[in-house]
Amino acid sequence: MVRGFKAFLLRGNVVELATAVVIGVAFGVVITAFVKDLVTPLIAAIGGQPDFSSLSFTVNNSKFLYGDFLNGLLAFVLIAAVIYFLVIVPYTALMARYKKEPPEDPTTKKCPECLSEIPIGARRCAFCGQSVATAVGETPIR
Repeated sequence: MVRGFKAFLLRGNVVELATAVVIGVAFGVVITAFVKDLVTPLIAAIGGQPDFSSLSFTVNNSKFLYGDFLNGLLAFVLIAAVIYFLVIVPYTALMARYKKEPPEDPTTKKCPECLSEIPIGARRCAFCGQSVATAVGETPIR
């Protein structure tokens, strides 16, 4: 039983998952600090108020602190924007450079008689009238 547990722990998936979680937490801390220390003060310089936690309203002696919700919502949107523009967009551009797409299926073929481009499914050439094969190994109709 101990041997099986050891094999489970040392499998590639578990080690990779643990590494991804640790890196994800560290990355989250960096992004949160970037947003809190750089982006939010920039918004405060433009808008005038970086912290909305003091905003509230009262209904029947119940105080609703909607400012905290606005702070959380703003932090989420800013973190998502930073991740998108500083991670996803550059990564997608980098991967697009190295991605090789398979060649497209041909839509035309050459007529064996006049060498004109004709549709792949044609049985006769539109230019010279020559019968052409429509499939591999198929003999032309005369």
